[in-house]
Amino acid sequence: MTAEDTADGTTDGTTGGIVPPVDHVLDAGLLSPVRAGTPAEAATSDGAWLQAMLDAEAALVRAQARLGNVPEAAARTIGELARADRLDLRALAVRSRGAANPVVALVQAFTELVAEKDPAAADYVHRGSTSQDIFDTALMLVAGRTLDLLVADLDHIAGSLGRLAGEHAHTLMAGRTLALHAVPTTFGLKAAGWLSAVRAAADRLRELRAHGLPVQLGGAAGTLAGYVEYERLHRGADSPGYAKRLTELFAAETGLVAPALPWHSHRLPIAALAGELALATGVLGKVAVDVQSLARTETAEVSEPAAAGRGVSSAMPQKRNPALATLIRSAALQVPAYASVLTHTMLSEDERSAGAWHAEWQPLRECLRLAGGAAHTARELVAGLEVHPERMRANLNLTGGLIVSERLAAVLAPVLGKTAAKDVMSRASAQAAASGRPLGDVLAGMAEIGGRFSDEDLARLLDPAGYTGAAGELVERTLER
Repeated sequence: MTAEDTADGTTDGTTGGIVPPVDHVLDAGLLSPVRAGTPAEAATSDGAWLQAMLDAEAALVRAQARLGNVPEAAARTIGELARADRLDLRALAVRSRGAANPVVALVQAFTELVAEKDPAAADYVHRGSTSQDIFDTALMLVAGRTLDLLVADLDHIAGSLGRLAGEHAHTLMAGRTLALHAVPTTFGLKAAGWLSAVRAAADRLRELRAHGLPVQLGGAAGTLAGYVEYERLHRGADSPGYAKRLTELFAAETGLVAPALPWHSHRLPIAALAGELALATGVLGKVAVDVQSLARTETAEVSEPAAAGRGVSSAMPQKRNPALATLIRSAALQVPAYASVLTHTMLSEDERSAGAWHAEWQPLRECLRLAGGAAHTARELVAGLEVHPERMRANLNLTGGLIVSERLAAVLAPVLGKTAAKDVMSRASAQAAASGRPLGDVLAGMAEIGGRFSDEDLARLLDPAGYTGAAGELVERTLER
């Protein structure tokens, strides 16, 4: 059976299955809808990665030209031709199996492309470099471009959460611990909690983007020997400090950071990036889990923004599932697992690992596009979140005042003693729960309480609005930031 036999999706004679067309080999996001169609998906596609590698090659030769050992004309030619659409992406991917990385095949194909226009310029492609210099630098370029999108989405989310927190600073709802009613809180405080975490994640990613994405420049084994030798041959003498100058100019050309040393086998930048992506996605996952819980039919305190086709069930016409929150949560569950792989790959032997380096690529891409997809999805979720204060108040009243029993225990403590007050409230709460009577009615009939509080006093003490503690102050403090 030839390749042509299966190019249009014909039967594979060995298995009886259907071999898809070559186009279908590419990942279209069918099993990862959280990132399908999002800007992060485009920023981390194979095409984007190929362009980043070409950008690294072009930046390197421009840096070498600025130091005088590559002709300016050659650098211009290489830069003009460094376009992903000039190369066969699928052919490069298949050829990459030979060297176990895509840079070798890329350099061969790109050199041929440059030679067709200017044979002399082709001699300066990848001069003194090694595969890891180009791939790791491209990786950081892809990461930086994706982080720009991610941080922009997080900032937009923070703006929406700030509005929610302000609008609902005094919207009462039940605080819940271990899934049960605890004490009253406000939806504004819940939104402020989301906001504080999102801001922190955005700030950490901004810091990483500005200072934690380094170029890679080390040559074959981290000594920059190839680069230094070409400079010596060009000058006819040693050029002290050339390696540092080249690294700094390369960083300037890419917009990345110049590291003190090559990091071929010291993978802290990768693990740090993965860790921050896991943290950011976890922050968004917390918002998603809360929305899912509050959107349950029997709770119904919030709803996702409606859109045609969103949240539909293939079997149940009445369903409006929390699809956006589900997508975000799916990403938040996956990214830490991928980040774990990238922590393990820090155990990189010698000056270049045989396998640990290669194991980073796909998990890191998944971290980037899942985090980016989650942020873009959360942006839509939060901006259109529907809040139902009347349902929150109704749920708050479900237990007939039990939600403020902590307050009554505190008020009774100076009168009855702390232990006795807690005992009275425990018995009263149990009676109210068992009988279905309001807590106030039960308390009014207890000997320990009778005559100590008027009906008006009990009503005031049992009003959840009077027992939100510093919620308003905490919201205000968050918004002031």
